[in-house]
Amino acid sequence: MVRKTTVELVEHAAGGEGSLEKYHIVSAEELNGHGKMFAKIVLHPHSSIGWHQHVGNTEPYYILEGKGIFVDNDGSRSEVGPGDVCYIEVGQSHSLENPTDENLVFIALIYNE
Repeated sequence: MVRKTTVELVEHAAGGEGSLEKYHIVSAEELNGHGKMFAKIVLHPHSSIGWHQHVGNTEPYYILEGKGIFVDNDGSRSEVGPGDVCYIEVGQSHSLENPTDENLVFIALIYNE
């Protein structure tokens, strides 16, 4: 099967600032109960994904383009760029910020414990 990616504009993701575009690669239904999201995310300039917790699942990010700040479960802040992987364990919290004038593009996968 071949189909087009569906795109969703999200304002204030997880209580964050600004907006992002979510390109759904595989839908939650297509993940067959193993997760809830597999998507390319375009985090717009000066936007963020707010601090949120993953209960019963986890969500790694794979950075494709741009630079950002990943805020880890312990509150530490790390600059991230292309090729970096941001990973949290089940039950932990995190956020991601794009303080730049360019898009921050990454792949996000939410899969179950």
